[in-house]
Amino acid sequence: MRAPKVMTRTFLSNLALFHEVGSDELDRIAAGTTELRVKKGRTLFQRGDPCVGFHAVMYGQVKLSFLSPQGTEKVIEILGPGQSFGEAAMFLGRAYPVNAECLADSLLLHISKVTLDAELARDPLLARRMIAGLSRRLVGLVHDVEAYSLRSGMQRVIGYLLRDLDRKAGTPTDAPVRIVLDTSKGVIASRLNLTPEHFSRILGELSNEGLISVRGAEITILDAERLRGFLI
Repeated sequence: MRAPKVMTRTFLSNLALFHEVGSDELDRIAAGTTELRVKKGRTLFQRGDPCVGFHAVMYGQVKLSFLSPQGTEKVIEILGPGQSFGEAAMFLGRAYPVNAECLADSLLLHISKVTLDAELARDPLLARRMIAGLSRRLVGLVHDVEAYSLRSGMQRVIGYLLRDLDRKAGTPTDAPVRIVLDTSKGVIASRLNLTPEHFSRILGELSNEGLISVRGAEITILDAERLRGFLI
């Protein structure tokens, strides 16, 4: 299904990748963009499928993961609105190295490689912006590996909770902050390289310490400063 031109252009112009792209260029990119409406639980692509473009999330949530030889799922990334994925495989001309599943009803845009290659030939600055975006993602993955290697499971969970807290700009650090987990605890545990049981046990320990309270998917941070102290 072809995405409505105006909606597609507006969304593309708000992606960091295309912030400085001119109107004519956006028209051409939008013309090579397809709208995908994917239901919760549906697989977008599987590891080994050919990659002929990249995706951007308009709304919804996408999980990137792979299965270990033992059949255990490892979540690599959880993506939300305004984020893109698949650029590296597209540029390398390789198959997807991961599986992609929608964790919520999602509206995605698929920007074709043919369209993007044509614009990269016209505008070398676009290539620099894409390299910068891929570099930021690489830095994030290196940070994840560092966290898995050097931080305890509890520190990883605390870092995840405080990351959400830091998004709430202007919130007093001494006030309770309510967080609603945007996906299942099992998915979050895998993202943090923990088993679901270990993740739940850590939440229980933090709750017993009076640092958080847990009620289903709702977590309230009761003492952010003490919580930060566990990261030192």
